[in-house]
Amino acid sequence: MRRFVLWFPVLLLLVAGLLASEDRKEKTAPDKTPPKEGAKTSKPVSLFDVDEFIKEYDTNKDGVLSKDELPERFRHLFAKLDTDGDGKISRAELEKGVVHLQAKRRPSDFVFILVEMSDCDECCAEELQEVYTFLRKLDRNKDGKILPEELKKAREELVQKRVDGIFRDLDANKDGKISREEARGFVRRHFKELDTNGDGFLSREELTQGASAVPGGLKKEATKETPKSRPEEK
Repeated sequence: MRRFVLWFPVLLLLVAGLLASEDRKEKTAPDKTPPKEGAKTSKPVSLFDVDEFIKEYDTNKDGVLSKDELPERFRHLFAKLDTDGDGKISRAELEKGVVHLQAKRRPSDFVFILVEMSDCDECCAEELQEVYTFLRKLDRNKDGKILPEELKKAREELVQKRVDGIFRDLDANKDGKISREEARGFVRRHFKELDTNGDGFLSREELTQGASAVPGGLKKEATKETPKSRPEEK
């Protein structure tokens, strides 16, 4: 089996894990407990070398960076980096603002990873075609864009198909509900949580509600801010 086939499910889990990890980092307050006397303190590891960056782009060698000296792909961030508003970025400002220069992880990154990591173009093309075909189906009005309402409709249809499949597999007596005895696997393990009315049976509505729930670790507040393009796309 080619490397692409082996990596594909891992990559999807990796993207989900990265988002959950970022969410936890944002919500966790830093530990302000002073270190014990004599204990060694370690600085967080960063892949961005501030001194090397200044050395490379400080063309007039004055120790600071003007907007013109910044790489073009970062110039739209100048105001965020220049915190004192003096028209130049000092080493301290760059060190504090380095987070703005590093690419943000996004779920859509998995597409770029698929293309870059695969050593089997035929396999990769097949998988990307699956993604492309599905995205075209989402665009119901064929305007070349995926609208929130189109995404919502597609999600509802996917959940309904999943629920239909569960009933086909588990509803042995075809009475339109799943008893505890009929339940298997994930449904059996989480029967109590899914059975919201506590009647000992799972209805289609209860399963649909359970299948539609967003995992707590991945749930993030919606934002109206438009995501910035990846640095390599600028």
